Amino acid sequence: MGEADRRTSACGRRLSVVALGDLIARVNARLNFTSFTLLVAGLVFVRKRDLHRPRHTMTGAIWTSSLFLVFYLTRVALTGTHSFAGTGLARTACLGILISHMVLAVTPVPLVLRMLWLARHHRFRARWARWTYPIWL
Repeated sequence: MGEADRRTSACGRRLSVVALGDLIARVNARLNFTSFTLLVAGLVFVRKRDLHRPRHTMTGAIWTSSLFLVFYLTRVALTGTHSFAGTGLARTACLGILISHMVLAVTPVPLVLRMLWLARHHRFRARWARWTYPIWL
């Protein structure tokens, strides 16, 4: 492996690009779970009419989701895209799940940005949240 294929970890060990990609994948799983937890906590606070805490939890969810996106793009840049080795029905099912996942991963971005803009300008609309929240969650 060339010098470009190896990175140094925090403890001084050399990591291969694959190992670094695997590490980033684990970090992304934690970021997704944290974002999910913050989104659910925000909904609980809204239902309890505690109007200060949802702002903090939703802001945290936005930050963790943003970090996820940065790490995800970094991982793709390091390891490239991956292909499914299966054939037939398994491949069709996998691609169907992947395509729906990609659509649901991209759709919340403009919705969340719109919600942020509305909230920032004190024009929050619950109808936007009713569509944005479940897709983001």
